[in-house]
Amino acid sequence: MLPWSDITAQISNSTGLPFAMEKTASIGGGCINEAHRIEGNGRRFFVKLNHADSLAMFEAEAMGLQEIYRSHTLRVPVPVCWGKNKSKAWLVLEYLEMGNVSSSGAAALGARLAAMHRISSGKFGWVRDNTIGATPQINSYFPSWIQFWREQRLGYQLQLARVNGYTGKLQTQGEQLLVQLDFFFPGAEPVASLLHGDLWSGNYSFDHAGQPVLFDPAIYYGDRETDIAMTELFGGFPAAFYAAYREAYPLDPGYSTRKTLYNLYHILNHLNLFGGGYLRQAEQMTSRLLAEIH
Repeated sequence: MLPWSDITAQISNSTGLPFAMEKTASIGGGCINEAHRIEGNGRRFFVKLNHADSLAMFEAEAMGLQEIYRSHTLRVPVPVCWGKNKSKAWLVLEYLEMGNVSSSGAAALGARLAAMHRISSGKFGWVRDNTIGATPQINSYFPSWIQFWREQRLGYQLQLARVNGYTGKLQTQGEQLLVQLDFFFPGAEPVASLLHGDLWSGNYSFDHAGQPVLFDPAIYYGDRETDIAMTELFGGFPAAFYAAYREAYPLDPGYSTRKTLYNLYHILNHLNLFGGGYLRQAEQMTSRLLAEIH
């Protein structure tokens, strides 16, 4: 049974305006949560549902959206409330009508992401852990980016892969890569930028005014190249996005090599979430990175 009475009561309390649900519609698109649009009293909300033990995931997502919202750079659906009962957890967000992509919208996304990446905390990590897909993402603060990436990104995913039975070449070469990460960072330490953290094409859109919108963040503060690398992982973003981003915040020449290092994290995560279909790709990426060193 869906927890609509609890959710509508919480919306009323959180907004200070009475809300009675008159209409609901299931929305597709996600592989982790149920998604619904609810309507009543002339207002609409976007609701995510999952098992009751998912509340911490929703809390972290709400905090991530609030962090991007406070940066005054890119639009996000504003969190309204979140909670749980015995069977379900939920996150209620502002409902945004989405429009179509245009070259001007893609350019605005690039320029505003560059502005968001100029927001820095001065240290790598975040105030709390969150999730990347359904996988825990550990965000304990580190003063060193290389140490952060070694221990809390690649090392953590390799450890999960070992637990999941992916041993052999992946682990042997993965350990070699972890030891030699310094090779990929010959210059100054990267800036600890505000990151979306899961920036693939399914996690942005445009509102009816053509303005870019980000959602489903896995935020932390880290090297901005990690966001740009992920935009290239599954087919890429529009050319206008990259042109505008590079004009606003040029990338270091070493990015062309490091993007494989950064996307290895996401491929390892897909391996751990979805199975062995990603094993060969992870091994090939690891081999390619080691070849850069030797």
